[in-house]
Amino acid sequence: MALARWSLSALAALVAFGLFQGPAAHAQNNGWTVCNETSFVLDTAAGRPEGGGVIVEGWKKIRPGSCETVMDGPLRPGLHFVYARSSIAHRGGLRRWGGDHELCVDPTGSFSLESPPECAAMGLETRGFRPIVVERRGSWRTVLKETELYSLERARAAGVQRLLTDAEIAEPTIDGYLGRRTRRDIANFLSENNLPTDLSDEDLIDTLELRAVDRSRAVGMTLCNRSRKRVWSAIARRTGDDWESRGWWLLEAGGCARVVDESLIQTEHFVYAEMEDGDQELVLERGSDTFCVGRSKFVIAGRRDCEAAAYRSALFASTPTPQDGKLIYEFFERDFVEPADGS
Repeated sequence: MALARWSLSALAALVAFGLFQGPAAHAQNNGWTVCNETSFVLDTAAGRPEGGGVIVEGWKKIRPGSCETVMDGPLRPGLHFVYARSSIAHRGGLRRWGGDHELCVDPTGSFSLESPPECAAMGLETRGFRPIVVERRGSWRTVLKETELYSLERARAAGVQRLLTDAEIAEPTIDGYLGRRTRRDIANFLSENNLPTDLSDEDLIDTLELRAVDRSRAVGMTLCNRSRKRVWSAIARRTGDDWESRGWWLLEAGGCARVVDESLIQTEHFVYAEMEDGDQELVLERGSDTFCVGRSKFVIAGRRDCEAAAYRSALFASTPTPQDGKLIYEFFERDFVEPADGS
């Protein structure tokens, strides 16, 4: 295993979109390369101008600390687009690297398409891409970063640390420096699974990712939209000695979102949703318990005095009790009604 040993430093808790653009240090006409200097396994989509539209292709998997060609050369200088999402292997929900330019993608698998004006009509979903100005025909490089500024080598080490945690194998500090304890955890994992001790970094990351994906599918809370319209969803549950409400997750028609990626305790969980219906919004009919919601993405501790804290109150519906740490809740069109106040 080629991962280097380093001394420790702290990892910033929040992930942000970071980007570096410049000529790639590769041969002429090598194309557009995207480098992953984050601690997450990323699925990446890239768009290029073609005629009067944009051709979008995805998904290209990029391991932490690796670079991949997302578009072959020669390139056409001008505006291109990039979007990346974290692997479902990672805890804490989906992370996105993107921007405000909306293009169509197929979230379920590999695709290549000329992005149409109406994504939903073709069974596709909209994602916000980041515009990139490519200045050279031969080669160009874009680097995706997070708040902690890793080098490629440190990103690779941090990625292994994060996957060890996500797969519930160990709980190392995610800092990009592999110490003796983390190396021992890796060695134990390889031994217990009859894997070679000289496993490459790439194979180690892939193996840990598969283990983490298996873990993630076995537990947690998933919301699914079984209607033909878009639904904005939120949840509420007890955390420690208090309640917490959290949202919003956009559920496209027929789509699902995994909103909790840890094992659920057998206690009350609640859901809330608003459905887009032309110029109005319908609300969940069976709401019975009041929690606070925000106007944009929110995490709110407590459930009292919502309006005094600049939030608003909403009636959440109780869910079935989680079984074996897992719960899937489905929204149907029949579950929604006009708000009681007619707004």
